Amino acid sequence: MAGAGRFFEDFIVGDVIRHATPRTVTLGDLALNQALYGNRYAVQSSDAFAQGLGYPRSPVDDLVTFHVVFGKTVPDVSLNAFANLGYAAGRFLSPVYPGDTLASTSEVIGVRPTSKGDAGVVWVRTRGTRANGELVLDYVRWVLVRVQGGRPLPDPVVPSLPAVVDPAEIGGACPRIDASAWDDALSGSARRFDDYQVGEKIDHVDGMTVEEAEHQLATRLWQNTARVHFDGYAQKSSKIGRRLVYGGHVISLARGLMYNGLENAFHVAAINGGRHVAPIFAGDTLYAWSEILDKQPLPGRDDVGALRVRLVGLKDATPGAFPLKTADGKDDPAVVLDLDLWVLLPR
Repeated sequence: MAGAGRFFEDFIVGDVIRHATPRTVTLGDLALNQALYGNRYAVQSSDAFAQGLGYPRSPVDDLVTFHVVFGKTVPDVSLNAFANLGYAAGRFLSPVYPGDTLASTSEVIGVRPTSKGDAGVVWVRTRGTRANGELVLDYVRWVLVRVQGGRPLPDPVVPSLPAVVDPAEIGGACPRIDASAWDDALSGSARRFDDYQVGEKIDHVDGMTVEEAEHQLATRLWQNTARVHFDGYAQKSSKIGRRLVYGGHVISLARGLMYNGLENAFHVAAINGGRHVAPIFAGDTLYAWSEILDKQPLPGRDDVGALRVRLVGLKDATPGAFPLKTADGKDDPAVVLDLDLWVLLPR
């Protein structure tokens, strides 16, 4: 019988999993990424723009790196998951370029059975590397995985995770650039790092309706094999009753929407934390808004600065009054994504 994937009982804290298969990032991947999410960030769109700043050519969108590394982990980590729950301590450590080959490994760092005993939360730290072993991405995620039954459940081990990635650790997301060569007209905005204020909220205005064909194509593109995204027949008898849209697809859609208002936020440098607050399905329309939580210079650098941004995705609701929580402290029903990022802007 073909591999059925790991169930909750199969995860042992300290185990390191080497994931199949390495993946070479191609220009075809980038064209499909562009078609799916509509990103317009100048550094990732134009070789000429990127080379003027000092890059050898346009780097790939940081979330392409994330998707490729993440997709490798699914058959070993989340094939039998009910849902992907959250992220923390994510660092983009080096730009990736077309032609780079990426591979993934994950270490199990925590497990906790649920009170019902039919599932458990599994924490893994995943690392993405180039073929030469250079680390390009490092992040933690946790997933709710089915219990197979018939075996004892492990004792809980819950990892301690930082609330925020230290800004001193995020400069590797981009090389030193010539910020004087940054062309505001070509990038789409004159607003740079110093023009944003802590506490500022940004309505990204545009909405994108999630299409069935597009989210299926995206999930296959990133080689994510989780059954909850593909097997419509099996999902009819699940708790939700239908296929879920891959959470990374929602993140990339929100990142695309984020351009309108943060046009010069050209690198995602870190994922401090984040949750898929609620599922999203084909036919739903995604909107987004952001709040500037913090701004920090990078040690020893005057070319770029880091904004800490809370990126909130909404389902079938425009940002309006920037919904997040209800009066009683619960998540607003419209919120599907709550993501805490460091992004880099020219100074």
